[in-house]
Amino acid sequence: MPEQACGIVDVTTFAPNEPVMFPSLRANENFHIVLWLLKDICWVMDLKLMGVIMVVPTLAMALFIAWRSRHEVGELLHCIAVVLWIMANSTWMIGEFFSADGTRPLAIVFFAAGILTVFWYYLIILPMRSRAARNDRATQG
Repeated sequence: MPEQACGIVDVTTFAPNEPVMFPSLRANENFHIVLWLLKDICWVMDLKLMGVIMVVPTLAMALFIAWRSRHEVGELLHCIAVVLWIMANSTWMIGEFFSADGTRPLAIVFFAAGILTVFWYYLIILPMRSRAARNDRATQG
């Protein structure tokens, strides 16, 4: 299976005659922003059904981006934080729509999980990588 430099499988290998909708991770991220904005516009405009429907593609695209980013732990953890942020945001929206804003405590759990995920990267993973890189340089020099 041919792979690109970033470790992502070239989807044209499996379907060489099929167009790839978003060939790059950046294009997926940009489209994800469009979905998220549409969901939030529905929320602000009190379009309940459409807002709830937009949760599905927005969350699905965030999960897809996380999957494609799985080869680099820093990118993956940030993508997981975005997934949790969307879950929090969507929980809050649905609570405002249907339960007199009663889902904020659950939304806070998702927001907290997202921030803890990013903190894990910056406080644990990144310092470990920095120490390992310093040790490698010290042993080589």
